[in-house]
Amino acid sequence: MLSQNLSINEALSGVFGSVSLTAWICLLIPQLITNYKAKSAEGLSMGFLAIWLFGDVTNLSGALVTGLAPTATALAGYFCISDLILITQCIYYNVRNARIARQRRRSSGTDSSEERPLLRRNSTASGSHVRRSRHEQSKSDAIKRVVTAEDEFPNNSAWFNNLLAIVAIHLVGAAGWFISYRVGAWDKPDSTDVPDSSSPTAIGGMVLGYASALCYLCARIPQIVKNYRQKSCEGLALLFFLFSLTGNLMYGLSVFSYSQDAEYLVKATPWLLGSLGTIVEDGIIFYQFRIYSGGHVSENGFNGVNDAHGSA
Repeated sequence: MLSQNLSINEALSGVFGSVSLTAWICLLIPQLITNYKAKSAEGLSMGFLAIWLFGDVTNLSGALVTGLAPTATALAGYFCISDLILITQCIYYNVRNARIARQRRRSSGTDSSEERPLLRRNSTASGSHVRRSRHEQSKSDAIKRVVTAEDEFPNNSAWFNNLLAIVAIHLVGAAGWFISYRVGAWDKPDSTDVPDSSSPTAIGGMVLGYASALCYLCARIPQIVKNYRQKSCEGLALLFFLFSLTGNLMYGLSVFSYSQDAEYLVKATPWLLGSLGTIVEDGIIFYQFRIYSGGHVSENGFNGVNDAHGSA
């Protein structure tokens, strides 16, 4: 039973908000694991990560300026730290792989110069050997592309695992709210101080909120463009975007459930734009997962798998 000072709308808002919080806490874990397994971060757009980080920094600044609850401020700080961890990992793999590629090019150039006299002596035999080598290398590359495709684009088992992860997020979030409610975390004080909406602090918080929302809306664009140019979503963790969709959707439901008052919704507009607006962009990325894993070879040579593997 709910206590007398907590309405049904407030309880629903709390549950939705707790599920959203759980999704945000776990958000970057799938992408970090994907990068680690592939030892590469080429699938991610650095522009996407940079704009996203700026949005989280703005969000943290707004929380500090407006004096939000310590939990909200701590969560905003956690977002910034998580972004920095992912960006650091991406930079590390990009620099590492670029160095390895340069070493391979230098090694390939040295081998070619050493083999050139031998090729002149027996061009027929060498040409046959080169053709066999290229054919074997082509088959090896094709096998690697298929294996990579199966790893990156989820099959039926992977889709089931993703579904379980989403269900777990909802269950853990709901249980977390219930536990916090039982220990009295949602008991409202006898009196609350409502900040003046015309005060400089409130205005500054709104400005930072709109700036943060703009960053979140713009962050997905570089990633969408990168996927479109490469005709591939290789290297992206689908569960990363599923967690993002869950977090944004539950956050929006939390805001709407709490109150339908027009003045309240106007104040929450920047945060609603930032959350619900990115759902549309996530939908575009899900569509890209679908069309770029349709069993064809993309411009960058990536061999997709069948349609069922890429449906979103």
